[in-house]
Amino acid sequence: MNSTLETPSNLLTKNDPNWLIERRSKGLEQFEKLATPTVRDENWRFSRVGKMRTDGYNQLEEADTSRFDLLNERSNLISQRAGRSVFVDDATSIFEGVGTKLAQQGVIFLPILEAITQHSDLMEKYFLQESTELGSQKFFGLHAASVKAGSVIYVPKGVEVIDPIVNYYWTSGECVAVFPHTLIIAEDNAKVSVVDLFFSENVSNEALNISASNIHAGPGAKVFRKIVQNWNQETVSFQLDTTVAERDAQVKNIAVNIGANRARFESQTRIEGAGADVKMYSLTVAEKNQEFDQRTFQTHNANNAVSDLLYKNALLDKSRSIFSGLIKVAEGAQQTDAYQTNRNLLLDPRAEANALPGLEILANDVRCSHGATTGNVDEEELFYIMQRGISRRVAMQLMVFGFFEEIIDLIDNEELAENVRKLIHHKFDAKLS
Repeated sequence: MNSTLETPSNLLTKNDPNWLIERRSKGLEQFEKLATPTVRDENWRFSRVGKMRTDGYNQLEEADTSRFDLLNERSNLISQRAGRSVFVDDATSIFEGVGTKLAQQGVIFLPILEAITQHSDLMEKYFLQESTELGSQKFFGLHAASVKAGSVIYVPKGVEVIDPIVNYYWTSGECVAVFPHTLIIAEDNAKVSVVDLFFSENVSNEALNISASNIHAGPGAKVFRKIVQNWNQETVSFQLDTTVAERDAQVKNIAVNIGANRARFESQTRIEGAGADVKMYSLTVAEKNQEFDQRTFQTHNANNAVSDLLYKNALLDKSRSIFSGLIKVAEGAQQTDAYQTNRNLLLDPRAEANALPGLEILANDVRCSHGATTGNVDEEELFYIMQRGISRRVAMQLMVFGFFEEIIDLIDNEELAENVRKLIHHKFDAKLS
């Protein structure tokens, strides 16, 4: 990386707690010592590793504040919200905290660096404690050393946050590196919905994104997180996410992946309590030479729990997708229900989808399944629709959006769901003919 990323010293001050200094230093050491992944690494099988470069980018010490007002105005996909943050090139552009009522109930919504100062004990317990195990440990190390942007959401026991908390992460500068981080902590029987949105200001600014999120759902907590990733196609992106679910927790993750030139998405779910229920959904649209690399790990360490994963990909042109998922059931995790499904729709004979689902089961009373399907648009179905006076272009659009609607329907915010539809339409309108 560029020298501005070789050391986290520009992020550390004499007031930083020792635990943060240690974790940043450990991250830097991890980045420098671990070898760059190759296609011989099982966790990078089928990936075009050489295209996932991390050199030549700069982490800006100061963002161009002249872009803030414009990007704040464009951060408008959800109008009714409990709080909003906007970050531009890792600088805080605007931060709308939660209202007085939620604050009085103990809800915390703060930028990462402010939370470290104001709630050091809480941050020491959770921040940078969960890393990836799916191949990008080197890049997580760089994230840990460099992270300064992002938000912390803490919801105390029994408190419900009805409207979503929304984070926007933008890139604006040229060859900029960003390291967003969203930390969600929901205590016993708490409820919260969080939306993370990733955008580029224009179609041409090159960028590197190494972002991470951590969800900690306490007993009986309900957490719903939605991601919309629409970087431009000059961006290389790593999204490294973890979820920990305790007894009777309900967690739902929905990821919409549209942008980036190369996008690596690693999602780890660890069920630590009986009765937990975790749902993981993803919708990916790929075109041109885009590559979307998806790696997932569902770990069941407790009995009588459920995890369900459904990833759908639609591929145009010479785009590629890789899905590699593993369900692991520990010896004592009896009566586990775990599912994993990857479905790929090829809209061009040059497109390529690779799928590697897997199971590792050490318990004997479980119900687990996994599967993957890859297919082309059905010409007979197209013909049937066109017989009703619909053009081939529109008929194909209808089929594709029918394929996606199963996941879009799961978004609990109709305004966001409709904006997701518009983003996907925008991408397909120029392609389908």
